[in-house]
Amino acid sequence: MKYGYVMAAVLAALSMVGCKRSAEPVSFHAQGQPAKLSDWHVFNVEDGHLRWNDGVEPYALNTALFSDYAHKLRTIWMPPGTKATYQAEAALDFPVGTIISKTFYYPRASGGAGAVLRVAERVGESRDGLDLKDVRLIETRLLVRRESGWVALPYVWNAQQTEAELARAGDTVSLEMHLPEGGEPQRFTYLVPDENQCAGCHATNNTTRELQPIGPKARHLNRDDPWHPGEGHAGENQLARMARLGRLEGLPAADIPRNARFDDARAKLEDRARAYLDVNCGHCHNPKGPADTSGLWLDAATDEPRRLGLCKPPVAAGQGTGDHLFDIVPGQPDASILVYRMDSLDPGAMMPELGRSTVHEEGVAVIRDWIKAWLGSCSSEGEPSESAPAENAQVAMK
Repeated sequence: MKYGYVMAAVLAALSMVGCKRSAEPVSFHAQGQPAKLSDWHVFNVEDGHLRWNDGVEPYALNTALFSDYAHKLRTIWMPPGTKATYQAEAALDFPVGTIISKTFYYPRASGGAGAVLRVAERVGESRDGLDLKDVRLIETRLLVRRESGWVALPYVWNAQQTEAELARAGDTVSLEMHLPEGGEPQRFTYLVPDENQCAGCHATNNTTRELQPIGPKARHLNRDDPWHPGEGHAGENQLARMARLGRLEGLPAADIPRNARFDDARAKLEDRARAYLDVNCGHCHNPKGPADTSGLWLDAATDEPRRLGLCKPPVAAGQGTGDHLFDIVPGQPDASILVYRMDSLDPGAMMPELGRSTVHEEGVAVIRDWIKAWLGSCSSEGEPSESAPAENAQVAMK
């Protein structure tokens, strides 16, 4: 009798295994706009975790774009047998079929579904996937490389954290941000961008208006790999790993650009500030970007002090100036338009215009300290004073 019960249990278990559906491989959709994130099979929700599928590679940036203190899980999937091509300045040239994802989430806080924690992200800590008991998923954005070019698709996670649905018109999520040490929580509305707003950032060339990746550039990816320490290549560089696995070609042996981490106190203040401005502002504020007519260029390639804002009057900022005269007044962050706009939540003044409903206090602090270190002053005509000419300001920056 006992034997019969054991055999029945074994047969039942085998039956369950036989009925269990294995995870489907990543599915690239060459056209259309799938209604659900699960249609792509980039991620699977299983055992209370969000996990990436086989062949999907998580990655990290040196300094990341600020998005209301949200944490971000970034991944890349390329069709088997394909590889990206190295480019020194622009994003890596990815093959048709590539799917780049960015999942925005927060650690949970006590106090209801909208209660989240404001804590620093530790990239690579969730190697077994995101534990949904501990985190609140908000949205997953896909950037997909098709024959016709890149397309951006935003998906918003449901309250049950089981599925994310396409939100072409964007969405809003009411959240309450708590600090670990307590105090009054900050209530804010998290904004999921619509399709046009995605293009507002990813159309980095104001002439072609073609969408392009922003994060996966060599200077952002050139760092240690925090996601695969168990492969026997401890401390391996992310770009070197891609090349070793045959997923990147053309990687030079030396002179690969590298941005600093903005929160790395060991790095030079100039490098930290420039890295922050590059990833948060440089995709618009560059010679070819949507903000090209502003004359304020904040990308990594720009090193002319005037273009970076030194004693430069605004071109068409309107109320965004806060009655300040120049983008950067050396030694005076509170008199500088750059700091005013970064520190503002006024829709007519805040910069960046999209992607935030809160102020990044740590980022603003780095830019403040950077401007404090500049020497000299501005004349009423907007020129550096004779006691601190432009070349001295440049030396101070470096």
